[in-house]
Amino acid sequence: MKSKHLLRLCCAFFTIAANLHAADFLLFSKDTPPAPIIVFKGAPPRTRDAAVTLAEYIEKISGVKPAVLDGEPQPVPERAIWVGVQPVLKTLFPKTDFDFQHAEETLIAANEKHLVIAGRDRWDPAHMTVKKRLSTATGVQQEYGTANAVYTFLRDQLGVRWLWPGEEDVIKQERIAIAPGEVRYHPQIRAREGLFTKLSLGDNKEGPDELWARFQRLQLDSMELEGGHGFGDWWEKYSKTNPDFFALQPDGTRSPNPETRNTKMCESNPKVWQQWLVEVEEQLRENPTKRLFNVSENDGYGYGHCVCKDCQAKDHPEGEKFPFRWKNKGEDRPALSDRQVQFANTLGRMLKQRFPDKELYVQLLAYGYSRPAPIAAVPDENVIVASVSNFAMRNPKERETPMKQHADWAAKAKHIMWRPNLGNPAGLTWGMPDVAMTQAAEDFRFAAGTHCIGIFFDMFWYHWANQGPQYYALAHLAWNPHADVKAMMDDYYQRAYGPAAADLNAYWELLEHTRMEFVAAKPSRWRAFDLPEKYTPALFAQAQAHLDSAAAKLASADEKYRRRLHFTRCGFEFAKLVVDTRAAMQKFEAGKGKDEAAKARVLANWDRTVVMQKEFPDFAINWMAVFRTPGAAEGKRDKRGEGLHPKSPINARTLKEMQAPGLE
Repeated sequence: MKSKHLLRLCCAFFTIAANLHAADFLLFSKDTPPAPIIVFKGAPPRTRDAAVTLAEYIEKISGVKPAVLDGEPQPVPERAIWVGVQPVLKTLFPKTDFDFQHAEETLIAANEKHLVIAGRDRWDPAHMTVKKRLSTATGVQQEYGTANAVYTFLRDQLGVRWLWPGEEDVIKQERIAIAPGEVRYHPQIRAREGLFTKLSLGDNKEGPDELWARFQRLQLDSMELEGGHGFGDWWEKYSKTNPDFFALQPDGTRSPNPETRNTKMCESNPKVWQQWLVEVEEQLRENPTKRLFNVSENDGYGYGHCVCKDCQAKDHPEGEKFPFRWKNKGEDRPALSDRQVQFANTLGRMLKQRFPDKELYVQLLAYGYSRPAPIAAVPDENVIVASVSNFAMRNPKERETPMKQHADWAAKAKHIMWRPNLGNPAGLTWGMPDVAMTQAAEDFRFAAGTHCIGIFFDMFWYHWANQGPQYYALAHLAWNPHADVKAMMDDYYQRAYGPAAADLNAYWELLEHTRMEFVAAKPSRWRAFDLPEKYTPALFAQAQAHLDSAAAKLASADEKYRRRLHFTRCGFEFAKLVVDTRAAMQKFEAGKGKDEAAKARVLANWDRTVVMQKEFPDFAINWMAVFRTPGAAEGKRDKRGEGLHPKSPINARTLKEMQAPGLE
């Protein structure tokens, strides 16, 4: 009796399982070819590109490439993958809401016969070519919900991983079925392209690194964010005809300070406001889809600000005091935050009045002497504050003030973005394994808690062999700032290194912990000059042991794992070279340029980089970022190469800054 009851339970279980299995959408199997992919009629280029990419990856997984059809076929296929919203979907998915309410909203929904991958798309067919800062971009949309939904489906449902440029991991399958139901998502951080600004959308840039950024859902975002300043070309254009546009100096002149492109504006001058609006009108005629206009004061934040009585009247007397500098004059004065918010509000109101039917914004950098939040001024609703708060990849003590400044601005501003200067905290610029994945998770959760809608990092240098895990973590945090980074990185190591995942996990954790200890012990932005103190032969031997253990486990493994390990080992060899070079340069500098043995060692390392460039895989090290110059090799002041060549030792200016580093 007991066995009969157990049999009935088992039969009932398998009946339920069979019914559930029958309700799945069968993407493909050994006996069933992939369903056709149907793209909505008139889909813009980037959306259709995503559908083609979907077909290519289904072929890589199944061995059979599905057809890609434009527009609803007649009759409607019995099975289909629908990319983008199409009229027939309301019949095929009667309970699904296709009226997306959120920017960039994505939808993946399946029933027994059909799968839909769609999202909110916005574009102007007449203005899909846009001249951007780095290049001209084609196929431009204002929102790419469907394309990002496709890339999400490839990652989450089909298991594709894009590890670094040109290195993907695809698992071949005999059968994939999608459970019925729907998944929706819309990203909080809508300006993501600036995380890796040199990988932004451009019609002449479709290399493996740009595609990596696209597939990670960074490149196709829905908000603009500029990382720079707003008036860099004004002196050249207007100084002769309108010198009153520019900041009054204490000596009564309106002269460049410290240089023409960094000349400050007279922000209280109505003529400046009107000329700015004229330029906005010109930009909108050229690109009617543009939505954001930069009103950030020029760089060189300690120098040359306007001292006219109207500008100074906008400074709050209770603001934090900073050391301002002009030609032959210095004075401690209140922060510029209140002044600059009032300037941004003025321009934002003029923008709204001139274009009442458009959703347009002005962008203000909270930078330099405007990093503290304003005392009295409050940004208007169409002012986006880009907080240059340098808590990313920093020493714990260095993080406290910028995080507070960012939070204070977020309490004042309806729209906040995060735009840190990264610098060279532990050899980031030089191509060292300057990785901080755990801290990145903390940072993005913090930023998300301040209703942050955009990011722009200035800047990463694309040394993938030594910094790839950091880039990978950041890319996924930009899409979802609450992602579980530990689980994400465990998956990354497993997919990248297979049987050697544990060894490489240990390798990268060692480098991350070493890096974090280094920045904690040396609270200085110039600490990279002292890399040999922490990156010792003993440390390198420990890291080498992890790599050697991995190599032993991969001796008979799939070739892809050995290829990826080789990529990582190239980065390790380069890191040792950087540290060795810096150690020799320390001797050279201590000997005031007379230590010939140290000089020979450095030059030999530079010669070795020539060989490395030929031997290393593509994207392992960005040779144009360091060990590449004319800069350092010709003795020019080159921040990236300084301290790495006998012709470019640490110079007097840097030594002075090291003693009184100030703000970054």
